[in-house]
Amino acid sequence: MTTQDVRKLTPEELAARVRELRDTLFNMKVKHETGQLDDAAGLRSTRRDLARALTIENERRRAE
Repeated sequence: MTTQDVRKLTPEELAARVRELRDTLFNMKVKHETGQLDDAAGLRSTRRDLARALTIENERRRAE
């Protein structure tokens, strides 16, 4: 998900996306620790997507 895609989301959609990414990241970390994760590169991209979404959420909060 690119920054432009995240900026198009409404605040409610953005909050839902952050929750989804946090859950996904948690599940991926658990699978990685137990050796069941097939796509280790996905861990990095999920972490970056979460950071991107949180950054935009914070920018909007500061603008208010």
